[in-house]
Amino acid sequence: MATQLSFDLPSKTALGREDFFVSPANALAVAMISATSWPGNKLVLSGPAGAGKTHLAHVWAAETGGQIVRSTALRHDDVPELANTPVAVEDVPLIAGDAERQNALFHLHNLALAEGNALLLTGREAPTFWGLSLADLQSRVQGSHHVSLEAPDDALLGAVLAKLFVDRQLNPGPDVIAYLVKHMDRSFEAAAAVVKHLDDLALSEKREITRVLAVRCLNTLQAANNTED
Repeated sequence: MATQLSFDLPSKTALGREDFFVSPANALAVAMISATSWPGNKLVLSGPAGAGKTHLAHVWAAETGGQIVRSTALRHDDVPELANTPVAVEDVPLIAGDAERQNALFHLHNLALAEGNALLLTGREAPTFWGLSLADLQSRVQGSHHVSLEAPDDALLGAVLAKLFVDRQLNPGPDVIAYLVKHMDRSFEAAAAVVKHLDDLALSEKREITRVLAVRCLNTLQAANNTED
């Protein structure tokens, strides 16, 4: 069979509330994001890669008129403007060794709350493990109300797969998602890897995404993982 060149085209990620599937694994986090107020006016949202932290941050920002900034892009000069609205700071643990960005976040934390605006902080692990070297900032983070996104149950994993396919404008066969949910590794990162690999396979071979292709995909990814181990 002839092989077609494939290109890693960006997919369009849907980030509206209607695109977020609620299940027991994330219901508490969704409820907290939807709350009209938080204890101390701040919230820490944690969860593994792909769990939906960025999605929920966008939902929250859209509903509150808030802003979103990555921790690694935070600057002192931006703090006054950011503190004028509710603000979400993503991936805070990434600046654990960056004194300048931690100082900027500490200033933003204090100024936003003084202005009466809510602060949302995100990271993969619980805040106890963020390891921020600025002790005053770490203590304030740990003192924030914390909610986590849990590992996906069957319903959530199926919904995540469906969303990833839609984001890539793919239409898998009716039995593909059910097969993947039953046989793939149960993580959000695995779901993203599976959908990308299926997309690449289908494009290079000019084939529909079927259960047979899904079996090949999982076998290939499992073999690659075994080689890395």
